[in-house]
Amino acid sequence: MKQKWTVFLLSSLLCGSSTVLADKAILAGGCFWCMESDFEKLGGVTDVVSGFTGGTLNNPTYNGDHTGHYESVEITYDPNKVSYKELLDYYWVNIDPFDDRGQFCDKGHSYLSAIFVANDKERKIAEESKREVEAQFPDQKVVTPILAATTFYPIKGNESYHQDYYKNNPVRYKFYRWNCGRDQRLKQIWGEKATH
Repeated sequence: MKQKWTVFLLSSLLCGSSTVLADKAILAGGCFWCMESDFEKLGGVTDVVSGFTGGTLNNPTYNGDHTGHYESVEITYDPNKVSYKELLDYYWVNIDPFDDRGQFCDKGHSYLSAIFVANDKERKIAEESKREVEAQFPDQKVVTPILAATTFYPIKGNESYHQDYYKNNPVRYKFYRWNCGRDQRLKQIWGEKATH
């Protein structure tokens, strides 16, 4: 009996420690193919899932109705390797924080940028992060909002091809990204800080 109890305690500790080492963040920055591609390159990030959040409609779909939702990514990361603040620093240099109509060539509500915070601690970090960006660009209005996190709906079913699109369709993805002017605009805003 003592041995079983020891095994149970050890497995509980191991399972518990793995959840401590994995946090999630939800960010919107226009095309989720691009956000997924960008964040999967960041050290400490273990998974990036494309989907929708921010709206009231249940089970939004890409080809159907996603009214009120933002194209977004759910990022799973190891906080011992990359902090939430570092995620946000990386986020800013991968979006156009001044575009109130969408991101790059994609316009409309679903392509707007936004930071979705899960709690007061994340909100405080996000607000400070936004103030830092505003201080860098005193003559421009940073329009990216900080919003309370709502249900995140991963892309699924017959629309699952959107997950890892950049890996599975590299030529189409690169053409789309170049044609959309994303990297050119990022370099124009952020210079050498841009990650591409």
